[in-house]
Amino acid sequence: MRLFVALVPPPDVLDELEEAVRPHLGDIPELRWIRRELVHVTLAFLGDVDDRTLDRLLPRLERAVGRHERLSLSLAGAGAFPGSGTHARVLWTGLYGDRRALARLAASTAAAGRRAGTPPDKHRSFRPHVTLARSRRPVDVRPLMESLSAFASGAWTADAVHLVRSHLPGKQYSQVTYETLKTWSLRT
Repeated sequence: MRLFVALVPPPDVLDELEEAVRPHLGDIPELRWIRRELVHVTLAFLGDVDDRTLDRLLPRLERAVGRHERLSLSLAGAGAFPGSGTHARVLWTGLYGDRRALARLAASTAAAGRRAGTPPDKHRSFRPHVTLARSRRPVDVRPLMESLSAFASGAWTADAVHLVRSHLPGKQYSQVTYETLKTWSLRT
């Protein structure tokens, strides 16, 4: 099963994000916008995990999450991967607030995954963001980055970490679907 560890913004923040991107949904036809129920902050991508590894992973993630306090975060601005936006495949909004604590939480969950035997994350360093849209081929998203540069959501408290299974389109699923397998609370 394909797994990742994530934070999920609350409904009111998702409402603000939807309102900000709605006017731009048709601006670049090549972009596939992320559905609301899939919006998240990836802390650690764990890849394909078998049942035995999952059994080792669960207590390690529980311990890792239990060492961290709740985070005050907000979404703001826009960026792209790769960086300049001229040949981007991903459009994102950034995270602000307790970024150092967020990076420590991400490192702890990734380390728990490695200790449990999950494949190493191919992505380099943790870059806190929420993906807004993707493109199969590089597109120029600079106009969207400019339009969304003033976006800022209200602050929210991240109080839980989720272990999520990603179901890719195929026999059982017509589109990408996420299933939360386990949720752990951050300390107060």
